Order: sequence, then C-alpha cells, then structure tokens
Amino acid sequence: MMLSPTCWTGSPFPLEAKSMKRTREQGDSEVFTSTERLLRLEAEGRLPDFHGCQRSRSLLAGHHGSRMRGRGLDFDELRRYNHGDDIRHLDWRATQRTGTPLVRSFTEERDRPTLILCDQRMDMLFGSTLLLKATAAAEVAALLGWISFHAGDRLGGIVFNDQSIDSVTPHRSRQRVIDLLSRIARHNRALHVDNTAARTPDQLDRVLSRALIQARHDQTLCIVSDFSGLTERTLGLLQQLAMHNDVLAVQIYDPIALNLPRQGIVNLSEDQTRVRLDLGQTSTRETLASFLAQRFQTVDDHLRHSHLPHLKISCGEPVLPQLRRSLGLLGAQRR
Repeated sequence: MMLSPTCWTGSPFPLEAKSMKRTREQGDSEVFTSTERLLRLEAEGRLPDFHGCQRSRSLLAGHHGSRMRGRGLDFDELRRYNHGDDIRHLDWRATQRTGTPLVRSFTEERDRPTLILCDQRMDMLFGSTLLLKATAAAEVAALLGWISFHAGDRLGGIVFNDQSIDSVTPHRSRQRVIDLLSRIARHNRALHVDNTAARTPDQLDRVLSRALIQARHDQTLCIVSDFSGLTERTLGLLQQLAMHNDVLAVQIYDPIALNLPRQGIVNLSEDQTRVRLDLGQTSTRETLASFLAQRFQTVDDHLRHSHLPHLKISCGEPVLPQLRRSLGLLGAQRR
C-alpha cells in the first residue's frame, strides 16, 4: 500500500498525507499497528540471543570498540580439577585448604534486564511506501523484546511521544511483554496528522536521562528511533549509558530521505502553516532532497562516531529480514 506522500515530519517542517486521513476514516489496520499484531511477531522473535552475536556479515561487527559486551559469567560451584580444565580457573586458596585441586565453574549470566526505548513522536508519523516510521519502530521494538524474553531476560521499556514518557519496569513474565507491546500500540494509534499539541524539542534527551536513572549498570538498552532532535547532549547521554551498559541504537528512516521522487505534489505543514510543493520543479526538488539527505547523514554520522552498535532499518522494506541481516542472523533457524 502506498501512502501518497506521507512524507517528512522532521524539522523544519513535516509533510502531511491526505491519504493517511482517509485510511484512518476507513479503519485501515495496515497503517498503524495493534497489540495483536505485535504479539504475533513472537514466532518471528524466537531468534538466537543477540548479545555478543556479531558475525562477520553482521552490521554490528566493526572497530573502535563498537561491539556489545555480551553476557557475563556467574560463579556456579567449586569442583575437582579434570584433565583439560583451564588452569586459570583453579581456586588456589580452596586447593591449598583441601589439599585437592579445585576449579571454579561458571554458568552464563541469565535474567539480564533489557530496556526497549520506542519513539512514537510526531516526527515518526511518516511513510512514503510500506510502513510509517512509527509502525516500523513498533515492530522492531516488539521483535527485540521477544528475542530478549526468549533469552531469559527481564524485559521493560520506555515508550514516548512528544508530550509523555511511559515507563515499564523490567520483569521476566509474558504479561510484562504484553504490557509493553500494548503501550507501544496505544501510542502508535494515537498519532494523527491533525495533532496540534506543542512538541518538546529535547524529549529524546529527557527519555535518555530517565533511562540513566533506571539502568545503572549491566543492562541492555535498545533505542529505536529516527533520532530527530539529536544534539551533542544526546550523544553525551548515550555515551554515559554505554559506560556501564550495552546500548544498541536502531535508526529508523524512510527511503525517500535518500531518493526523493522526481514527480509529485507534497503538502508541508508546521503548526498552522501549510505549504504546497511541486517536485517536478527542479529547484524545489533539489532543495528538499538536499535537506532530507543532509539530515539523514548528520544523524547517521553522529551515531557512527559515538562508537555505539548502530543499525539502520528502512520503513520501505519488511522489518524482519532487515533485522536478521543486521544482527547477522540471516541464516538462523527458528527454534
């Protein structure tokens, strides 16, 4: 289904889609998501745990310390030394005390808290082809949530729009997953092109500041957003979070930012101001194309230079194949 054009919702102006208004009136469930739709993604989310899973074909693989830490090891027990055991695990004090060589055995860290931060601001009310950015973000958040849940983690999150920040405390239960996905769907369906409520320019920074309070150490944070409004302060907050936690940035974008159509009429709106542009006019198209490309590249450059694991997901393609490819899980089989 094509939205014609729902375009850009970022600074300095968003594009409005008349077709989005029609689909709301028709109750078209393909535009916005629902709790049921996100719950059905559980079967797709039964993928291997992505902590530390960065194969050579993964977009997470790279340099400059950008890899996620992965799971730690928890002490399990002392046991007798067996031929072939790593001598670095010998417990010398226990060995001296008992007169028998003893080694410390470990199990992989489990039940690690995971926070999913899902952006549902008005800037995400954009989609030129397959999905809205907001809906793509909801699907990515749901898939990452299911992966974490089936890995045995406690799952929580923060869902935010321009006016509110909705927090879900991490807990390991299916009901907690349902609670988080329900809130994501509710925020998603509340988006509307006629929303005239004031926007909060530093809302992303406020969300990250709250995450700093919630995630003090040894947690995984997945931030799913178009990162509109990203500033130097935003980067500083991301780096603070990454000092003691694993942080994964998932940048949602629309393909129109990289390839603006050569024909068509777009309606731009900012608050009460409306402007109509003809993309068939070369100067108009080049100006808008330059603005969109520069904004996308600025966000992309900042995230790459932050040295955080960074995925780019297009809302012009199905989400699942992109996520599998990005995490290096393309050939993974469902459990």
